[in-house]
Amino acid sequence: MRTALLQSSGRPGSTVENLKVLDEAAGRAAAAGAGLLVAPEMFLTGYAIGDDIARLAESADGDCADAVAETATRHGLAIAYGYPERAGDAVFNSAQLISADGTRLVNYRKTHLFGCFERDHFTPGDQPVVQAELDGLRVGILICYDVEFPENVRAHALAGTDLLVVPTAQMHPFQFVAESMIPVRAFENQMYVAYVNRVGREGEFEFVGLSALAGPDGIARTRAGRAEELVVADVDPALLAASREANPYLRDRRPGLYGPLV
Repeated sequence: MRTALLQSSGRPGSTVENLKVLDEAAGRAAAAGAGLLVAPEMFLTGYAIGDDIARLAESADGDCADAVAETATRHGLAIAYGYPERAGDAVFNSAQLISADGTRLVNYRKTHLFGCFERDHFTPGDQPVVQAELDGLRVGILICYDVEFPENVRAHALAGTDLLVVPTAQMHPFQFVAESMIPVRAFENQMYVAYVNRVGREGEFEFVGLSALAGPDGIARTRAGRAEELVVADVDPALLAASREANPYLRDRRPGLYGPLV
């Protein structure tokens, strides 16, 4: 499945403008043959927007979700995107996957909140693994800081995730996560990882870009630079199967030894 990564911070504070950016990117991704477009963490609203997070937060089936579904249907590709989700009095840092026919497939709430900013504005989710079937692949979702905990990615590997999409807001000076950790996560868990970042300065943060689609062999199939960019690469089920056969990490685990870790 050809996968497009939209590296962009959009227009912080404006869901209307960000939906336009997403629509334009979806058109370019579809023209390149992509079946999936992945946008960054909090793409629909912006990340460093303070109290506007709560003001702009919507339910998972709100107006913005409907607009994304319309975009997905019109361009004929699935879309995964980050947004602030309101559920009652709680606001979650969430990401949703919508299919090419406009069906809401899965919604994930970030479980590991990073720093005071996120802890001040969000409630942590409590479901570590969410997955959906898409074009013969099992697709899972984590968000940014979540992927830096090896337990999270291993849980996805054990649940059979083939492609882990990770909308992110990775900031300076932690670019080694994008450069080094993501390919290692893909290799040690025998999956593809699509890590899709914001870029440029936003409020107190400087996002580093460097979005990548890493394969189960630890090699980035595509990597963006430090500017707004749309990059495309393929998720190959044949390579995934061959790599899993050759790499024994998951087969050679000894779970009985790991109890003291938790």
